Amino acid sequence: MLERGIQSFVFENLTVFPAVAILGARQCGKSTLIKMMSDKLPSFIYLDLQNIDDLNKLNEPTLFFTNNSTSTICLDEIQLIPHLFSTLRSEIDRDRRKGRFILLGSASRDLIQHSSESLAGRIGYVEMSPFGVNELIYNNAFNLSTHWIRGGFPDSYLASSDNGSLLWRENFIRTFVERDIPQLGFQIPALQMRRFVIMLAHLHGQLLNQSKLGESLGLSHTTIRKYIDLLEQSFIVRSLQPYEVNVKKRLVKTPKIYFRDSGLLHCLLQITNYNDLLGNPAFGSSWEGLVIETIIVNLINAEFYFYRTSSGDEIDLIIKKNNKLLAIECKASTAPKLTKGFWRAVDLLTPDFSFIVSPVKDSYLFAEKVEICPIEMICQRIDKELL
Repeated sequence: MLERGIQSFVFENLTVFPAVAILGARQCGKSTLIKMMSDKLPSFIYLDLQNIDDLNKLNEPTLFFTNNSTSTICLDEIQLIPHLFSTLRSEIDRDRRKGRFILLGSASRDLIQHSSESLAGRIGYVEMSPFGVNELIYNNAFNLSTHWIRGGFPDSYLASSDNGSLLWRENFIRTFVERDIPQLGFQIPALQMRRFVIMLAHLHGQLLNQSKLGESLGLSHTTIRKYIDLLEQSFIVRSLQPYEVNVKKRLVKTPKIYFRDSGLLHCLLQITNYNDLLGNPAFGSSWEGLVIETIIVNLINAEFYFYRTSSGDEIDLIIKKNNKLLAIECKASTAPKLTKGFWRAVDLLTPDFSFIVSPVKDSYLFAEKVEICPIEMICQRIDKELL
């Protein structure tokens, strides 16, 4: 298993809060990460709440926590028993020793009922993603075509073959639809949800028209919104909001939707290998999603948007941080060409710097304050411009 650079951030939170929640998609490596860290944690106890024997140990949770008050207790899949948070709050208030509890969950803090209210001020949150570009580079394990087609889930990326990777992703989607969603308390027919995620995959990188999507599936726009919220809060998709500025132009006000993992996207679109991807209409939007997710998960405390007008002026990603504005355009070509709409948008928004992220080997200046950059370097270049 590759070394996860997120370890230092987890340890930092453990020195500040009595409880630390590590949240991320199922199978992204949360349990493996904590087990790798366990030898550095005093008297570590790990409980998998999907395991009936471990679950039975919490029949009387107050007694268990009191009897192991000097240990660091890890509760995996905490979203399965949200009522436990009230007990955790009482136990933490009794003994506020730092790093007492590590909570692992496959749902956002808003989806885990009452966690934000019950443990407010007592818990630090760390979001964990599947393997990203920077992480793979750090471990000397990065291959662009492999990462792009398979995505970043460890068992998918590290599979011995493309077929083995695809089989894992198909099982992931089936399990998510048939088991994980009901466990979160949502009674949605599995076939209906599968049809929904497949249709959503065909909209990857496009404007999200909830009413039109609902008509195609025979669902109301409010139901569509509920399904999308569920997918967002279980780390499957990400919606990107439009950038609104006070200009005399008709701006698009509808969000865009992206699958956070390119491997899951390709599985839903039945793209089995890199050659298939090269000839697929989703080639450009897939690259756009990969670039945007790579940037967002590596940039803390920033705001992210896209910009588009009704006349076609467009920038794929706008970053706001430290009173600076950066523009990111994604081009899945080794010889990228920029549209007039991009230049008009740049002239209007006047970003401090613009990057064109392409599958090139080296970065180079394309125009004044406009740089062509490979995905392997984009996060470092953004950090430098934001200083």
